[in-house]
Amino acid sequence: MIEMLTDTRTVTVEREMAHTPEKLWRALTQPHLIAEWLMKNDFAPVVGHRFKLRGEWGGVLDCEVLVVEEGKRLAYTWNHAHEDITYNVKSVVTLTLTPTAKGMHLRVEQAGFLPEQKQAFHGARHGWEGFLGKLDALAATLD
Repeated sequence: MIEMLTDTRTVTVEREMAHTPEKLWRALTQPHLIAEWLMKNDFAPVVGHRFKLRGEWGGVLDCEVLVVEEGKRLAYTWNHAHEDITYNVKSVVTLTLTPTAKGMHLRVEQAGFLPEQKQAFHGARHGWEGFLGKLDALAATLD
């Protein structure tokens, strides 16, 4: 039997944010706050929890929480099924928080794009830039 290996690509977006780890963690893990910067959802920060993200465009992503390290790291699957393989993305999103002198450094990695998924890959990069801008603005409003 021959095992086929598929090379995949990863979108990485990083941002410095002048917020406490507690504020960012709340914004990353509380469903009503996630809805303000990412998408409507039924998220719970519990490993194994299956949830859905619902995009404004009508798309639904099936997700499952893989890692919860409070205040440090969060990872979940990000599966967007579509009949066109270039849009059918099965990936893993990992958000990593690292303290800095001025607040927090947030690194987002979305891994698992197939080489032929160029449009989805570039769309994810653009999407995460926008999402993180909204997250930063939201965190600034939290007490």
